[in-house]
Amino acid sequence: MVRLASHPLDAGTPHFEPSTLVFTTFDVGNPASNVSPAEARASLNIRFNDLHTPDSLKQHVAQVANNVVHEFGGEVTVDTTVGGVAFLTQPGPFITLVSDAIARVTNVRPELSTTGGTSDARFIKDFCPVAEVGLPGGTMHKVDECVPVDEIRKLTDIYAAVLESYFANRLP
Repeated sequence: MVRLASHPLDAGTPHFEPSTLVFTTFDVGNPASNVSPAEARASLNIRFNDLHTPDSLKQHVAQVANNVVHEFGGEVTVDTTVGGVAFLTQPGPFITLVSDAIARVTNVRPELSTTGGTSDARFIKDFCPVAEVGLPGGTMHKVDECVPVDEIRKLTDIYAAVLESYFANRLP
């Protein structure tokens, strides 16, 4: 755990923050305080940027674990589950079209950012260009999540402006 947690995975990219590896649990399952445990289990979460793939990260974790086993003995099993994979819609005509539509409706040029987290865009990115545009998130994912109705109307106007521009320009 120390070896994995003490070495950054990367320094980030021009579009993404550095990847993070965080241990979320560690348990030996031992109810007695005077008995050495037979095994230990740990869980970790990796939020990664476009420098990595699930396979490259699994190989990294397995290699570090294997090095520890080689050095100290024992046995390690690595199980993985993938929740989402980082992707980037490259800046270009589509992103400019979306940014221009937002600026027309709000009179504010949007900041391009990849800090939004995992979304359903990951399921359609291979079929069409995607850009995530949504409501301000002051209460997002909290009890009594809410947003002013005027913000919903503004977002609707943004979506309409994007669609109008998209079909007028017939972007790929």
